[in-house]
Amino acid sequence: MKFRVLKKSKKSKARLGIIKTKNGVLHTPAFFPVATQGAVKTLDSQDIRKIGFEAVLCNTYHLMLRPGSKLIQQTGGLHKFMGFQGVIATDSGGFQVFSLGKGLEQGIGKIAKIFPGQKKKKQAKQIKPSLVKIREEGVWFRSHLDGKEFFLSPEKSIQIQQEMAADIIFSFDECTSPLDGLAYTKKAMERTHRWAERCLKAKSKTSQGLFGIVQGGEYKGLRQKSAKFIGSLGFSGFGIGGSLGKTKQRIFQVLDWTIPLLPENKPRHLLGIGYLEDMEKAIKKGIDLFDCVYPTRLARHGAAIVSQNKIINLNRPGFLKDKEPINSACSCPACQGYSISYLSHLLRAGETTAMRLVTLHNLYFFRAFMDNMRERIKNNEL
Repeated sequence: MKFRVLKKSKKSKARLGIIKTKNGVLHTPAFFPVATQGAVKTLDSQDIRKIGFEAVLCNTYHLMLRPGSKLIQQTGGLHKFMGFQGVIATDSGGFQVFSLGKGLEQGIGKIAKIFPGQKKKKQAKQIKPSLVKIREEGVWFRSHLDGKEFFLSPEKSIQIQQEMAADIIFSFDECTSPLDGLAYTKKAMERTHRWAERCLKAKSKTSQGLFGIVQGGEYKGLRQKSAKFIGSLGFSGFGIGGSLGKTKQRIFQVLDWTIPLLPENKPRHLLGIGYLEDMEKAIKKGIDLFDCVYPTRLARHGAAIVSQNKIINLNRPGFLKDKEPINSACSCPACQGYSISYLSHLLRAGETTAMRLVTLHNLYFFRAFMDNMRERIKNNEL
């Protein structure tokens, strides 16, 4: 994998770049639609290419459980298995250390949206038992599918990702909770650093790009220490991961602390963030890559993106009489061929066709958004 910065904006820290891999190129800033189990839900690989995306991100944890990396390897790797011609990235399984651990116990995501001591009753209803046990050697998971235990270490994560032959792979890390205090966040960060070194040692000499992950939660000193350490290692790029604070505003403080300490000539990926307003702000601060289930999850719940600041819920009864498309200027199949009334009817009838059409629409919007971001950087407007 090779990365080159093509242009830096004169107005912000935004930049245009290009990632070249064995299986295709990726123009940055870029968004990865999430193909958790080898597919973007309701779509196929040809849909993704027709929309205009150059890359997708698959989930190591889920593909390890089924069908297994050995089977994928026997079919010729993820590209042949999925029939996808483009760049494929795989995460490491580190996010599941959080989402199947404290994420379940505390009922929260990477950005808490609550503060300790608040909404106790609501939070208590969400508490579920953890499915992970974290040790220095790695993490024991209890499968969410059948309850069987299995082990994932830095070495095992790299082995699985190499067997699946993704173009971009990530080091195994411990993603912390936004409710973790300073002491535990520091402990997890230091463990992530040790695991990062083990991942580098485990990686074979392949053309895959291996990204290291910066941790440290919402703590300035830890984020800076982690950025310096991870940035000093021989990674091809960097992910900014883990807890991003108790409010969305904290995300951008974390970026201000982190980005200046990372090598300028390597790509930066803000893991798991995909709200449009957040991506624009992050691009201005120098982020190159994003991934998130947000646009596709919205679609499966009947929510369509109309503009950067407007989303409509097509399940609402009032939309049954709306003869207009979601957006007449949109070139997606949903807007070019169908009315809001029809889509609303399909959703209320439980037809999966509706989920597919709205998913296509939301991803068309995201692709156009990223195209616009690159054009604005090119013209020094962003």
